[in-house]
Formats: sequence, C-alpha cells, structure tokens
Amino acid sequence: MFYKIKVKDFIRIPPEKFKLDLEEAMIVEIKSKYDGHISGELGTVIDVSGIDKINDGVIIPGDGANFYEAEFTLLTFLPEMQEVVLGTIKDIADFGAFISIGPAEGMIHISQTMNDFVSFNKEKTLLGKDTKRVLKVGDKCRARIISISYKDPSNPKLGLTMRQDGLGKEEWSNDQAVQKGKKKTKEE
Repeated sequence: MFYKIKVKDFIRIPPEKFKLDLEEAMIVEIKSKYDGHISGELGTVIDVSGIDKINDGVIIPGDGANFYEAEFTLLTFLPEMQEVVLGTIKDIADFGAFISIGPAEGMIHISQTMNDFVSFNKEKTLLGKDTKRVLKVGDKCRARIISISYKDPSNPKLGLTMRQDGLGKEEWSNDQAVQKGKKKTKEE
C-alpha cells in the first residue's frame, strides 16, 4: 500500500548547496538521503512529497555545512499482509512466477499460482493440467500478499498467492463467475 509518512530529521546542507534556495537544497538532500531507502518501518521510499517545516540551521565546527531540523512528507510503498495487489508477471521459472507490483517484486510459488496441478514448460509458461489455464510473462494478475521478509533490508522478499476466488489473471475471475453461474442453474 502507498503511504504519505511525516518524518522529522536533521538534514545536512553542504556548502556547495548554499547558492540554492533553502527549500530546494533541502529537497535535493532529502532525496539523496531517502530515495530508494528500504526498511520494515517505512517500506520503500519513492519520493519526497513536500517539506512542512524547516527550523533554524546549526553549524557544527569543523564541518562547514549547515544542519537543519526539518519535518517533511515521504511517499512510500509498504506492503501489508493479506493485501491484494495488482501486478505484471516479469519472469517464470520452474518453481514459480515473479510479479512486479509497483516499486517491489514478489514471488508466487508454483503451488500458489492456481487451484490445479501446475507444470512448467520450456516456453516459460505455467500450465494447469485440468483447467488448461496458462500463466506467461506479461500477464496482468491480481495476487494476495501472504509473507513479507525484511531479513535482507535492501532486498525485501514478498510471497504471494493467486489461489483464491477473484485472484489470478482477469480472465480467470470471469471463468470462476461463469462456473458459479452454471452451478446455481443446475441447483435451481
């Protein structure tokens, strides 16, 4: 999920940035410090949304730079357990599929791609034995986040599933609706 997060931090403005407007220099330095930063608390920092407050600067002897306590807003992506996300299949391997979901990438184990026996073929697709459903690179899919690991903070791991109603390729959702309609007709 995307968030706007308010942060309070000391930002160092080096002497070469003194010629810039203070707010402009502050944005440049905040971006260099936070852009691409990944943590379990903030998620992945995408951009600086704005600066809310800049307090008076302090010069630290021997440094030459000004330090300002600033309050600013960051735009972040922080995945949440059980969140349903939209993404594009980027790669397929014999053990599953990799899906791009905004600024992050997740993995869908082959057993979590569909409710069927699934096989991998040399054309880099996953095929359901009974349903004949095919998953290939470039497919747009809906998946649910079932695991998040920040063990390596620079490379968080997201595990996803598409084995629930409404998940998977859009055509699969339409197939499920048709199948449910047929079952109701038979019961009536």
